[in-house]
Amino acid sequence: MTLDAASGTDRSFLFVLGSSRADGNSEILARAAAAHLPSDIPQRWVDLNRLDLPDFQDGRHEVAGRQADEVEELLLRATVQATDIVIVSPLYWYSLSAQTKRYLDYWSGWLNVPGSDFKERMAGGTLWGVTAMADDAHVVAEGLVTGLSHSAAYLRMRFGGVLTGTASRPGRVRADESAMTRARTFFASETPLARFPYEEAADAVA
Repeated sequence: MTLDAASGTDRSFLFVLGSSRADGNSEILARAAAAHLPSDIPQRWVDLNRLDLPDFQDGRHEVAGRQADEVEELLLRATVQATDIVIVSPLYWYSLSAQTKRYLDYWSGWLNVPGSDFKERMAGGTLWGVTAMADDAHVVAEGLVTGLSHSAAYLRMRFGGVLTGTASRPGRVRADESAMTRARTFFASETPLARFPYEEAADAVA
């Protein structure tokens, strides 16, 4: 697995590309946003389509446990070492791509790896999303947004929101001027601690 990294600071970004298409619209939008990060913040880019990562097998209740291979170990290390994780996935059937969902399924396994302290190491980090869709009404991506927000809440991470853009044909997201404008300041957005709706409701009546 090749990780392109910069040098630098106590903050680092991991961009996880989950499109079935190389140089897709979601990636274009993510790179437009990443271009406005300070130059001393490291960036790592992982293309899930280029990783030999098998479908996740849940081994939580197996006596011997599941042994991670080299690719999975590298992906786990890249994940826990980043302070900010950016999920870059096109909107497929109003949710994440299969490649991206498989990556998040591996998080379930990493929660139970002896000595990994995965949940503890993820807590306090920030989860972001970037997605391109064919629809002009970005509200149709709420399922994707909710899935990422709830994942962040479970791990006690912060959630920076999801940068959305409209595009279908390759490269067309560049014509979405509103999305490209939002990309300039997306990573400067506030990142509150993610909360489940029932937690917010409990606070409201407390």
